[in-house]
Amino acid sequence: MAGIEEILELERIENDIYRGKTIPTNLMRTFGGQVAGQALVSAVHTVDERFRVHSLHGYFLRPGNPTEPTVFLVDRVRDGRSFATRRVTGLQDGKAIFTMSASFHVEDEGVVHQDRMPSVPDPEDLPDPATDPSLSDNTFYKEWNRWDVRLVPEEKLHKSPDLAAQQRVWIRYRDPLPQGQVFHVCALAYMSDMTLLGSAKVPHAGVATQTASLDHALWFLRPFRSDEWLLYDQTSPSAGFGRALTQGRIFDRDGHMVAAVTQEGLMRIERDPVKPTPGLEIKS
Repeated sequence: MAGIEEILELERIENDIYRGKTIPTNLMRTFGGQVAGQALVSAVHTVDERFRVHSLHGYFLRPGNPTEPTVFLVDRVRDGRSFATRRVTGLQDGKAIFTMSASFHVEDEGVVHQDRMPSVPDPEDLPDPATDPSLSDNTFYKEWNRWDVRLVPEEKLHKSPDLAAQQRVWIRYRDPLPQGQVFHVCALAYMSDMTLLGSAKVPHAGVATQTASLDHALWFLRPFRSDEWLLYDQTSPSAGFGRALTQGRIFDRDGHMVAAVTQEGLMRIERDPVKPTPGLEIKS
């Protein structure tokens, strides 16, 4: 798997037009996090550095072809004193496969509060897929071997009886990454699509489903590093009619809530079922 720095490196074609690289993959379709991350990088390139991205809302319109690059067109919707807005369209073969709005804000003063981070085992107390023989052949871990992803076992979760589906994952990039916060934000946009839809499968273990991201919303709340441990606290409050709604809260090791995610995904019964991967979801 290519490194996240290579994945997020875009070629400038013309003013507000960028092209992402073709990344080797075992997936049948372009990974949604890759498209979202590259789209956010293209938007960042058009905004003054004093603005920080605080949210994005994206829709996956068509499946991407992983053997073809994606071209990103950036529309400078608004440049204000405190906020800037960009609209990005990702294209393959002249057709839109992804569209995203991103909002940027000049940091300001305001009230402060946040939820408490859930109680979970430390990531060091969970098996490392890179060294655990029982996980090394897992398709998910092979595809994303540059990321250290450690699923908290169900028996070690402190669950709420009022929530339909819950899952928690420790995750970090294995290699040191650049210092700039902008890079870590774009890396998190990539990472946030990796395991979230799998939370909707928790109550349906053994049921083979066809899955794909439909839309993705992400809010960046506090500074963080993607090469340090982040806890991805995931829930799926509802599923039905072939779709599943999922939500996530992301905390750093010190308990700071650094991001929040909401995603709806396709989740319909697989017509030609294959054995599913429990918890972690490969989307194609």
